Amino acid sequence: MIVSSSARLASGPVALLLLVLLPPLLVLSSAVSSAAPRPGEPMPPRPGARVDPALLHRPGTQVRLPPGATPPPALSARSWLVADAGSGDVLAARDAHKRLPPASTLKALFALTVLPRLSQTARHTVSERELTGIGEGSSLVGVKEDVTYQVADLWRGVFLHSGNDAVHVLAGLNGGWETTARQMEATARALGALDTEVVSPDGYDAPGQVSSAYDLAVFGREGLRDPDFARYCALPYATFPADGWSYGIRNTNRLLTGEDGIARYPGILGVKNGYTSRAGHTLIAAARRGGRTLVVTVMNPRSGGGSAVYEEARELLDWGFGPGTKARPVGSLLPPAAARQVSSAAGTPSAPEPGGAAVAGRAPGAAPASASVPAPGAASASVSGGTSAAGPAAPSPARGTSPARGTSAPSTARSGDAPGAPGPAAARPATAGAAATGGGPPPDPLVPVLLVGSACVAAATLWMARRRTVR
Repeated sequence: MIVSSSARLASGPVALLLLVLLPPLLVLSSAVSSAAPRPGEPMPPRPGARVDPALLHRPGTQVRLPPGATPPPALSARSWLVADAGSGDVLAARDAHKRLPPASTLKALFALTVLPRLSQTARHTVSERELTGIGEGSSLVGVKEDVTYQVADLWRGVFLHSGNDAVHVLAGLNGGWETTARQMEATARALGALDTEVVSPDGYDAPGQVSSAYDLAVFGREGLRDPDFARYCALPYATFPADGWSYGIRNTNRLLTGEDGIARYPGILGVKNGYTSRAGHTLIAAARRGGRTLVVTVMNPRSGGGSAVYEEARELLDWGFGPGTKARPVGSLLPPAAARQVSSAAGTPSAPEPGGAAVAGRAPGAAPASASVPAPGAASASVSGGTSAAGPAAPSPARGTSPARGTSAPSTARSGDAPGAPGPAAARPATAGAAATGGGPPPDPLVPVLLVGSACVAAATLWMARRRTVR
């Protein structure tokens, strides 16, 4: 076989060309490898449309639905809200930031603040001084002086029977009535709940004490993230110790127990209910269905009697699990900084079952590790007979100092609070940036492919050149 000089001259430049092209190909491969996510690295979510936080400050019902979708129910409550507890997305609300007396739903904030500060197994003998200053007509679980209780017993008295006597003892263990009130407000501010002013930590009617449907939903959602809170508020029944014996207590959230003419809600996780003459009936409720947890708040229904707060909460939950799945967010329960943050974790975290594992060392009111990004889409609409302002109302400014507070509940307070409801344990958002396993990044699969491919191309080119010149 003889190869002509022209063939030899042709094959030389081809080989040189391949050698020149190979380094850029390797550089390109390395760039593609570094840009692409490696196994174990979370993909950042796609940017979504930002929701104007002023939207929830507008009067009337706020909801964003596609054409033809079913709107939320028309309720008699002065204020209400329904939200996804996992993502914090507010699906719909009416007068979400209207500042109203909260009654015993304020005990959710009390628990968020004080639960992490006290050992559940500690024992304490109650003194007469700790039971002074309890408002007239308050709901009581039956705490007695000179009786020794475990702290966990007192918490069951708070969550199930809304015992203002148990709250007074726990507040004393936490540093006192006034100290606890200031800590509660600090917790609320850290969570982005700016409508709440605390005068009486047990929720007893007091001048200047207010909260809102938005803030109560924030407290309910945060409570779902705490296993102790979730465990206590999900209890329908428990026993409470007396001096040498014990007696049964039941949760007065009728959506949880299914008693007194109210059917138990499927998947109910509870949270907290309340009643005073000034606040009317109030409720924070949560339920889980199909891997999704919703939290709703209902404040002061104006018709239907004592059962209305439960039935209206039921309607909101039904809507949220049904037509509400098509709703675009109208706000977020996340603190402002967290709501703006683009999470490095893909997707929206779902709420775990009650009593899920806690994140060690989380301070009360700590912002979640990730935030949901609202989906782009539909413009806001006013429904259910609510009038929506043409422009957004100015958001409520953060309050600085609160009205002067005494160490005991004011004598002007009305009737006592109804006991509280159990609450759901919902999700701690997934921690962003989980490290990939192994000592370093995995090898780039494109490098060997390009090397082998280049060699094959070079060999094929040389073979074709030689074959054409064979004589």
